[in-house]
Amino acid sequence: MGIRADRGETDFSNTLSAGRQQRTKRNAKNERTIMLSKAKTLKGYKLDSLDGEIGEVKEFYFDDRHWTIRYLVADTGNWLTGRQVLISPYALNSVIKSEKHLSVDLTKKQIEDSPSLNTDKPVSRQFEEDYYGYYGWPTYWSGSSMWGDYPYIERDRNKWGEFTKGAKAWDRHLRSTHEVTGYHLQALDGEIGHIEDFVIDDETWAIRYLIVGTKNWWPGKKVLVSPHWIERVSWSESKVFVNLSRETIKESPEYTGESLLTRDYETGLHRHYNRKGYWIDEPAAK
Repeated sequence: MGIRADRGETDFSNTLSAGRQQRTKRNAKNERTIMLSKAKTLKGYKLDSLDGEIGEVKEFYFDDRHWTIRYLVADTGNWLTGRQVLISPYALNSVIKSEKHLSVDLTKKQIEDSPSLNTDKPVSRQFEEDYYGYYGWPTYWSGSSMWGDYPYIERDRNKWGEFTKGAKAWDRHLRSTHEVTGYHLQALDGEIGHIEDFVIDDETWAIRYLIVGTKNWWPGKKVLVSPHWIERVSWSESKVFVNLSRETIKESPEYTGESLLTRDYETGLHRHYNRKGYWIDEPAAK
């Protein structure tokens, strides 16, 4: 059962308009450009709220259906000790790589008064309902798209109530990027390597690629695998299975820490696997 936004909670309807608006990045052809960041790179970035710094990035929680970041876990130091401080991408604005910080369109008071979750507790459905009800955001689990009724984070509050009423909720399970790092990747004909990192789209907050280290097989080589190519995951065995052969993966474009994830690189990667790029059918945010 979802939580209505008219229960008397604080109204944050003007938070985004009063804060730093996120703007879709476009190139000269008016095409949306993608900013891709590694989870480990973002770890340690300072979190800048509307009225001051609140801590730094610790890790991320993602769902295992859409493989999309649902919460940033903040390390707040001596502030709000004993609880997990979770920030939804709805409140995340720009990623400033040059300054190593993320802008958060919330005040410290809003964060402090939000539903509390002890550090030793998992993120329950009840907590999520209370959390989203408190902020008044559309629930990501009501609807068939990445963000509920939308394939991106809808920033226009006037549209939030258009389609969510009566939408069927799907069974969600959250996973930690810290926990899943180290999982083994299993091809059709044997093991490939292990997950070293995650490549995140900082507009939709979708995990676009898993960075897979293959040092036990091809010393020094890393490859990218899209979550869309995953056949299944055995969480009990810590294994990710893909419907690809080892040879196909071996011949894929190599990824290095210095590699720039340009659209040309991504196009070549998808062409190698004979897969359609995620950017083909995915509409951009307005």
